[in-house]
Amino acid sequence: MSIREIGRQAFDYLISIICLIILSPVILILAFAIKVSSNGPVVFSQERIGKSGKAFTLYKFRSMYHGSEDGIPLLAGKKDPRITPVGRFMRKHKFDEIPNFINVLKGDMSIVGPRPEQLHFIREVILTTPEYNLVHEVKPGITSWGIVKYGYASNPGEMIKRLDYDLEYLENRSFMFDLKIIFHTIGIIIKGLGV
Repeated sequence: MSIREIGRQAFDYLISIICLIILSPVILILAFAIKVSSNGPVVFSQERIGKSGKAFTLYKFRSMYHGSEDGIPLLAGKKDPRITPVGRFMRKHKFDEIPNFINVLKGDMSIVGPRPEQLHFIREVILTTPEYNLVHEVKPGITSWGIVKYGYASNPGEMIKRLDYDLEYLENRSFMFDLKIIFHTIGIIIKGLGV
C-alpha cells in the first residue's frame, strides 16, 4: 500500500468516526422513525460489487417498504412507490446512507469513489459498455463525482450516462478533487436534492 493510499484510508476512517459520533442523535431519531412508521428492520443490507470486483454487504437505513426488494432486482427511481414517506425524506438528504460509514470502517468503501452497484445491473451494462469495469479499480464511495454531477441511476442506461463522470474522476483522482466532491455533496444534503 502506497503512502497516498494509507493517507486516504486514514482520512476515510477519521471522517467516518467523526460523522458517526456527530450524527449519533440523528441516527437514533431516524432509527425510531423507520421502526414506528413501517414494518421491517431499521437497517437494510444488500450485496454490492466493490474494488477488484469483490462482493461486499452494503448497509443503509431502510427507505423502502419491507419485502419490496424481494424477487427481480430493481433500481430505485425518484417516484418509486416502494419508498416510504420517511424513506423519501431520508433519500432527499442522503440520510439513508449514514450506515455506509460502517462499510468505510470495514474497509469495503471509501468516502469518495464511484457508487457500488448490484452485480445483476453491472453485468447488463458491461455487455455494451465494458469500460464500466474501470470503476472497480478503486474502492466504491459514499459519494462520487457521478452522483454530484448526474445523480443516482434508476436504470442501466443511466448508469452508462453517469459513467462519464466516474471515469473523469478516475483520471483526475486527488485529495483536492475528493474535497471538492465532499463540499458539493454537503450542499446537496443541505438543500435536500438527493433522490
